[in-house]
Amino acid sequence: MLLSNLYGQKKAGCVWNSYLVEKLCSIGFQPSLIDECIFFRDDVIFIVYVDDGIFLGPNDQSLTNVIWEISAAGLDIEDQGHPADYIGVMITKHSNGCIEFTQRALIDAIINDVNIGNAYAKPVPAKATQQLHAFKDSLQFDECDFNFNYRSVTGKLNYLTQTSLSDLLFATHQVAKYSSDPRNEHGEAIVYIVQYLKKTRHLGLKFRPNQSKGFECYCDADFAENWNKDFDQHDPSTAKSRSGWVIFYARCPIIWASKLQSQVALSTNKAEYIAMSMALRDVIPTMELMTKLRERNFKVICTQPQVYYCKVFEDNLGALELARLLKLRPRTKHINIKILSISTDDQIADALTKPLAQNTFCRHRKYLCGA
Repeated sequence: MLLSNLYGQKKAGCVWNSYLVEKLCSIGFQPSLIDECIFFRDDVIFIVYVDDGIFLGPNDQSLTNVIWEISAAGLDIEDQGHPADYIGVMITKHSNGCIEFTQRALIDAIINDVNIGNAYAKPVPAKATQQLHAFKDSLQFDECDFNFNYRSVTGKLNYLTQTSLSDLLFATHQVAKYSSDPRNEHGEAIVYIVQYLKKTRHLGLKFRPNQSKGFECYCDADFAENWNKDFDQHDPSTAKSRSGWVIFYARCPIIWASKLQSQVALSTNKAEYIAMSMALRDVIPTMELMTKLRERNFKVICTQPQVYYCKVFEDNLGALELARLLKLRPRTKHINIKILSISTDDQIADALTKPLAQNTFCRHRKYLCGA
């Protein structure tokens, strides 16, 4: 049944996952109730991504024993040693303790695909003065002089933003939104992003853990920033606001997102409040996962306080007031959320909701990428 479902069947992923979970449970692993891709057994953690995985344990011998048991259970597994390259991400540990994620091979592949030649590099990934929309009156992408595959490059950019370059998230989401009917302006926007990559290909995601810091969440929203009455009939989604957030643990970025809100907000306050709600849906499960790790006696970076709480930074006073009203709080007494006011100039998530000027963008990128 497993072999017949691996090739193009609708249930292939589900069948493979059921098979893998069954084999792991047979040798004593327990799936996490919070994240189905994480498994525990004694002092070993197994994290799976489709058919790739990472084992975490106290020493090499315990990991070697687990790998041998998995192989004996009937799974064809290949031990590639310590992770230096995982699903296309280069992992480098520096002498000062900093861990860096980079994807220069993928960046070079994107640059070659777009073939920008000797075009000038750009300091930001998107023009601060331009908002993308459907551009129904412009030439279609295939009718222009671009010599790259729009969807292919967009897919590569999407993967890049999810793994190592969060500073590209807003600009990439803007061009990905129009993949079904790209126009000349959308192709130009991709070229602009690639020109930015040409300048910053050496950058990556850096982790410098700070044990004095716990969970922190910066969230922001733009209120219907893209809306314009001249083209809203061709692109009604421009009436929706955009949420952006980045979550830090020990001052290291661990989760980031830039998404259109699923409903139309009728005010700036509501847009910001929805952004906080969307961000906390990522924060709370992550806090619960860290609590479970500590209960299982796994070593965590931040051991204080004994009960995890998260500082949420928001720059809209109206949304802050709504969030602090007791009657609007959900029934999650075991979760501690501290909501703090922050100035717009210090709002890191601002880079995930709109195109910014160079100085502001570079200042926020320093924190987004941990540089």
